[in-house]
Parts: sequence; structure tokens; C-alpha cells
Amino acid sequence: MQLNKTKYSTKQIAAWLWRHHRNCRLQALLNALIGLALVGLGLLSVDTIRSLTDIATHAKEGSIIWTAVLLGAVFLCELLMHIASTWISAVLGVKTQNLMQQFFFRQLIKGKWHGIEKFHSGDVINRLFGDVGDIVDLMTDVLPTAIVVVTQFLASFIYLYVMDRTLAIIVIITSPIFVLLSRIYFKRMRRIVRTIKDSNSAIQAIIQESIQHKMVIKVLGQENAMVDKLEQRQSLLRKQIKSRAKFSILSKTLVNIGFAGAFLVALTWGLFQLQEGLITMGVLMAFTQLINRIQRPMLDAARLLPIFVNSLTSCERLMELEELPLEEEGDPILLEGNVGIRFDDVSYFYTKKGRTVIRHFSHDFRPGSFTAILGETGAGKTTLIRLILALITPTEGKAEAYTLPPSQPSSSCGERFPLSQAPSQSVSLSPALRSNFSYIPQGNTLFSGTIRDNLLMGNPTATTTEMHQALHLAMADFVFNLPDGLDTHCAEQGGGLSEGQAQRIAIARAILHPCRVLLLDEATSALDVQTEKKLLENLKQHFHDRTIIFITHRLAVVDFTSDVIRMVRQ
Repeated sequence: MQLNKTKYSTKQIAAWLWRHHRNCRLQALLNALIGLALVGLGLLSVDTIRSLTDIATHAKEGSIIWTAVLLGAVFLCELLMHIASTWISAVLGVKTQNLMQQFFFRQLIKGKWHGIEKFHSGDVINRLFGDVGDIVDLMTDVLPTAIVVVTQFLASFIYLYVMDRTLAIIVIITSPIFVLLSRIYFKRMRRIVRTIKDSNSAIQAIIQESIQHKMVIKVLGQENAMVDKLEQRQSLLRKQIKSRAKFSILSKTLVNIGFAGAFLVALTWGLFQLQEGLITMGVLMAFTQLINRIQRPMLDAARLLPIFVNSLTSCERLMELEELPLEEEGDPILLEGNVGIRFDDVSYFYTKKGRTVIRHFSHDFRPGSFTAILGETGAGKTTLIRLILALITPTEGKAEAYTLPPSQPSSSCGERFPLSQAPSQSVSLSPALRSNFSYIPQGNTLFSGTIRDNLLMGNPTATTTEMHQALHLAMADFVFNLPDGLDTHCAEQGGGLSEGQAQRIAIARAILHPCRVLLLDEATSALDVQTEKKLLENLKQHFHDRTIIFITHRLAVVDFTSDVIRMVRQ
């Protein structure tokens, strides 16, 4: 099995973790303080048990009752500390994870359109949930625990060294062996964990795509093939997990053998000391507990290593998402007046070695015009829409929006642009101009929720009357006859509605959105000819002072347009 190479150094990951540690610091600090308090209470319990034993064997003077009460108080404090730790994890842990998920979700939503396509959506979801959870555990639990482990080791060793130097040296000789095994374990396990996480993402991608395209799978008779594909991926994952388990078992076995040998030697040494009368029974009991408290931190470190390695791999996967380029931020630019779009000798290709999708394209989408864009598949029609929306930028040439003073006022529902006489202006297309556009993509683009929820995405301040008006213009009067009307629930991707019904609701949503330019990308493909004709008449009347750009394969649309562009595949 070929293992993936790590992309980032440990130093880079540490710097990245420090940048993202701000929202975790309170929980991490509280966990560290509780852990350190437990270390102190643990050493106090060792000393108390030692005193209690010596008092019981008459090697020391004192009250058994009061010493037992003190030991009970120590145990009670330890219990309260564990309860506090659980509460902190429950209350602050969820908040910390939510904040980190919000951060990366914001990165994805606000990132440039081009770039995210190299990640499967199932993989992205896996990273937002699984990997974010791993990182939060690392920063709020693993790292504070590591500090506590080191403190407990040092404190216990110092206590033991004060009691018996020889015994302390016998116990400590196991440390170099542990450190050597840890380094070997860390390097190998980090590569194995990466392959396991990638396999988990691939499995989620297969399941997600199969559910989304269930109808296609059934029609093509590929149900068994998809199950077999999933089984192949799961089989690979099982092999990777088996490889991790074998390596982990071997490492832990070697460590445990070393610790057991050290404990046996230390115990034998203590028994000889007791036989010679050099120590008391209480001291021997303290020996055995301190040996455990020195070795347990090492075992805890061995337990933390897989979690730490797993978290480092999660860091790498989230760092890859964070590297996605962000769009330029700034206040929206609201254009006043009638808006046109002008392309001047624009060319575009998606990759440097890829073909040119648009070559030397020039056109003026005049304010108030209704333009139909025709062309074969791959001719660049959708790419043109993406250029207008500034999802991508021209490789060559210039693309801009410009305004002319309005000729007459508009009474469009959702209107928010003042139509006062303003001087003409020209602005290069950018994300800041996107608020001037309304867009209807091809296919079903409804979100799960009610029809009202979907419409309010177009205009959050829209009234019920305005929503009814928009539905009527979009030929979606069928909504009024539904039992729950606007509050009818839509399942994922508009489930429960026909393709044509979902498309008309999406058009109503776009009508509600205040805009100066309306973009439609095969937005009537699921409508019959008569419904489409009536819809186009409504749009032409409603947006008479707006610019409409319509991508279509239907020649009948041309009868409603003022301009026609025929694009040819380059």
C-alpha cells in the first residue's frame, strides 16, 4: 500500500493551530487548570495513603479517623474536578466547534467560485464535521492533557527521587525507549491516518452522490454496481484500519512490556528494602503508587499519540480548504439608473493549458434590452454568465457595467434603487456589483424549507402581497391552491414539487430580488411552450426598464427579444 506524503511540516501546522486557538483558549485553560489540580490532589492522596498505612502499622503516630477523613475529602475533590471537566467540555466544547465550523463555512461560501471544484462536496462535509471535531479536541483536550501529563510525570518523579534515588533511576530508564518508539510511531502513523481519512471522504462521496442521483442509478440498473463500488472502498478502508491496528498493537505491546519490566524491578527493589527494614509498609505503598503515577503519564502520552497524529492530519485537510482563494471584499456598489453590460474583446480559458472557451467576444448589452444567447453545448454561454456575475474574471479584454439616466420610474416589487437623475458611470465587473443582478440558473435550485423561506431568500423584507405578485408573474399560481400555500414544505432540491413547479418558484424568487439586470440560464427548460410564452410576456412587461439576458436552446424565445447572440464553440 502506497502511503500519502504529508504536505505541511509540523512547524507550519503548529503556527496554523496558534492562529485558530483564540476561540478555544478559555476551555483549554480551564481543562489545564483542572488537570493540574488533579495532579496535586493525586500526589496528596499518595502521601495520605502512606501516612494512613504507617499509622495503622504503628510506624507513625496519628489519627486513623482524621487521616481517613482527609483521604475522603481528597477523593471528593477529585470527583468534583471530573464533574467540572465534563461540564466544561459539554458547554464550551460545542460552542468552540460551532465557531470553527462557521469560520470554514464562511471561507467556502465567500471563496472564489473557481477552485472549490477540486474537492468533492462529500469530502468537504467530512472535513467540516469530522476534521473540525478533531481539531477542537486537540486544542481543548489533547494539548491541555499533554501539559498535565508532563507535569504529573515530573512531580511524581521528583517525589519518588526524594524518597529513593535508586528506585527513581530504575523507573526513568524506560523513558528513552518510550521516546524512540514514539518518534517511529508518529511518522508512520501520520501517513496511515491520512489514507484512512481520505478513504472516509471517498465513502461519503459515493453515498451522497448515489442518494442525489438515485433515479438515474435505478433507470440504468446500476444499484448493485454502486453497492459493489461502495464495498470496494470500504474494503480498502478496512485494510487501512487493519494496518493501523497492527502497528498500534505492536507499539503499545513493546511499551507495556518495558513498563511492566520496570515496575517488576522497582517492586522487587522495594520489597528488599522493606525486608531489610530500611523502609516502612507505607513507603512501599507510596513506591508502588508513584511508579504508577510516573508510568501512567507515559501511557497517557502513548494514548494521546494516535489522537495527536489524527488531529495533525485533520489540520492538513483544513489548511487545504483555507488555502482556497477568497473573493475581494467590500461594500456592495448599487448602480442607479438603467444598467448595461459591455464586453470589449474578452477572452477566457479555465486553465492555462485548457482550450479558450470565449475568444475575442465583444457586445454591448444595452440598458433595457432583452437579449437571447444561443449556441451549442460548450460554446461558452454559461461562462459568459459567470463573467457577468464576476465569479470568474476575463483572461483578456475588459468587462464592465455602466449606467444611463432612467427614462421613466419603475414600480417593480422589491424595488430599492432610487431612480433619480444620476450621471452615467462605468465600473469594471466585480463581486461588489453582484447585488445589482438577479440570477436564475438551470435545474432545480430550491432549498429545503417552505416556499415562503425560498422566496424570502430573494428579498428578506418581501411582504406576503409581494410574494403573491411575484408568484403570479412567474406563472406559479398553483402555490395558492396548495393546502399550506406559501408554507408548503419543500424537501431537498424541491422534493414534492415537479421540475416545472420548482423552476417557476425559483423565477419568482429572482423577481422578488431587487435588481437592475436579470440573468436566466435555461430557466424555462422544464416549462411547456404556452407557459413559457406567457412567462416571457410577464418578464418583458415587468422588467421593461431592466436589462434581461436569457440563455436558451429554444428559438421561440427569440420572438420576445431585442437582440440575439449566437455563440460558437471555440
